Amino acid sequence: MKAGIADTTFARVNMGAIAIEELKKNASIRTERYTVPGIKDLPVAAKKLIEEQGCDIVMALGMVGGMPIDKTCAHEASLGLIFVQLMTNKHVIEVFIHEDEAENDKTLAELVDKRTREHALNVIELLLKPKLLVKRAGMGERQGGIDAGSLRL
Repeated sequence: MKAGIADTTFARVNMGAIAIEELKKNASIRTERYTVPGIKDLPVAAKKLIEEQGCDIVMALGMVGGMPIDKTCAHEASLGLIFVQLMTNKHVIEVFIHEDEAENDKTLAELVDKRTREHALNVIELLLKPKLLVKRAGMGERQGGIDAGSLRL
């Protein structure tokens, strides 16, 4: 199995290195990394990792600035990543961090680390242990933050 890591130079944390470290620590999965300038470049990076590098899944890692235009760019990138999934029939796990999610740089860096690592574990489960995800369905899990919890009927 091979996981693609698409990340950006715009991010203020080396998210690709965090993802690769977590994947290698928890599974025997090969990785291929493709770094692009910005978040809107992630869809083509993900597609190239799947089609040209033979990746079975891709993590698309990016930071979104705090300005309204940045939110628009993130939305466009997200749509592009969805299109890549539909065109390739492969999962692209979007790991976006918005700079306004945290009150200060320290908290933001901690959020980046935690969300990236938790999504890397999701990648492992999607590839190697998909039934574990079924067991966690409906649990209100939130990568990087406090879980919302399950609603009981």
